[in-house]
Amino acid sequence: MKPLHVVAAVLGACITLAAQQPARPLDLLITNARIIDGTGGPSVAGSVGVRDGRIAGVGRVTGAAARTIDAHGLALAPGFIDPHSHSDYALLTDGNAESKIRQGVTTEVIGESGSVAPQRPTAARNWSDFAGYFAAVEKSKISVNLLSYIGLGQVREYVMGNEERAPTSDELAKMTALVADAMKQGAYGTATGLIYTPNAYAKTDELIALSKPAAAAGGLYVSHLRYDGDKLREGLEEAIAVGEGAHIPVQVLHIKVTGAKNFGRMKEVISIVEAAQKRGVEISANQYPYVASSTGLMQTIPPWAHEGGNAKLVARLKDPATRERIRKEMDDPNPSWENRLISAGTWHNVQIASLPSRTGMETGYKRFEGWRVDDAAKEMGKDPYDFVFEMLIANGGSVSCVWFIIDETDLKLAMRQPWVSIGSDGSALATSGPLRTGVPHPRNFGTFPRVLGKYVREEHVISLEQAVHKMSGLTASQLHIKDRGLIKDGMAADLVMFDPATVADRATFTDPFQYPAGISSVIVNGQVVLDNGRHTGARPGVVIRGRGHGA
Repeated sequence: MKPLHVVAAVLGACITLAAQQPARPLDLLITNARIIDGTGGPSVAGSVGVRDGRIAGVGRVTGAAARTIDAHGLALAPGFIDPHSHSDYALLTDGNAESKIRQGVTTEVIGESGSVAPQRPTAARNWSDFAGYFAAVEKSKISVNLLSYIGLGQVREYVMGNEERAPTSDELAKMTALVADAMKQGAYGTATGLIYTPNAYAKTDELIALSKPAAAAGGLYVSHLRYDGDKLREGLEEAIAVGEGAHIPVQVLHIKVTGAKNFGRMKEVISIVEAAQKRGVEISANQYPYVASSTGLMQTIPPWAHEGGNAKLVARLKDPATRERIRKEMDDPNPSWENRLISAGTWHNVQIASLPSRTGMETGYKRFEGWRVDDAAKEMGKDPYDFVFEMLIANGGSVSCVWFIIDETDLKLAMRQPWVSIGSDGSALATSGPLRTGVPHPRNFGTFPRVLGKYVREEHVISLEQAVHKMSGLTASQLHIKDRGLIKDGMAADLVMFDPATVADRATFTDPFQYPAGISSVIVNGQVVLDNGRHTGARPGVVIRGRGHGA
């Protein structure tokens, strides 16, 4: 046995030798940046080092690097996390995620009411569950990170079809098992879209039962509320009831107040949410920075008429007596359902966004994309209701619209709340190729830069640091994502560089296919995806699986 003084000498020599070893060069070094770290705290000048896809130094970082980017004083923020995206299939069509990457988005959150699974395989799609979908995404590769909820509308349709009734005990057991299995495969929680059938047919007790296995696996419950107009209190209270009943964190998707007679009620929404928070409910929300929403034209049709799916809806619209009943219920000023026409007030507040490419061309309605409904009806020499019914019939019920139904003052008040993050409710589209179709909502291209330009720089609704926090650190915290959303040692190297003086959205309601200005570089997992405004073609995105994965 060697004497202790010999052992100590050897150890000391080893430590000295290790200290003399030069540090492995960084993969990327960003210098002269205005670092906005995602916490909401003040920005600082400095550098950020990246190695092996992780942040390897923040502040006065020096040394050798495979590549150095001089930020020249531009803002450097954590990559933006979009907590409400519909890129489920768009990313398989084009994994470059152009319209999101160019906004600074590095992580997409998908899976509302109609998620990618469970579903039965088809000739065009050989997967049926989340494991299969995630494998397909990883094989094709994508430029952004991705996580997905399991949509409870999708689960209901898979087990029960599009039927307006309560599930049997056997059906509820099957649906519960599907949710539990999805969580094991990496789903992040449960999601609802309660204005959409068949999800609209589900009662609160069903939503609680199906969210319990998600809660057990560490997941969340997110919801497009059943009501955000006249009955908005009931809509919020239902989401809170699911959180309390299933013991699960809740996030409200695109929190808003709709319909002119409800303008000003955002104060009521805030009061309800904060009362729930005070009694221990973990509830938050996200919002998009526009006074218009977007959903299907069929949301003017009462839910009972949707039972059985679009083919049955079309058949009902063709029947004169049923059509007359539908029209009468559409004009009911106090509906029992969330009637988007009542929210809009007039057909002029409804803009036709997109129709199925094939049928839209064949039926002659395609030319009306971008038109207001009343103007299109006048052009056709028709009553607006008849025009709407006939367009739905001709296009199999699939007509997407933009709805001008939100008050700017309510929007700004929501944005000032510390528990409201920013989300697009849009998809990863592109200005060319198969993902350019129709006249969609500009949120697909402009959500995040619009906040930075309009609501920070121009209107001073929130500070720049608060805005970045709402797009990164706050969102990561709300979604329980542990290694993203902050510029901090050891975190995933998702970063966005932009010019606070010029960043702005360009997309408009009449010309939405325009990328934003002022965002120069975007880095995902340490790889440069947007380089001085040019998409490099890099696809380093990963699937972020929930905490129940593999359990």
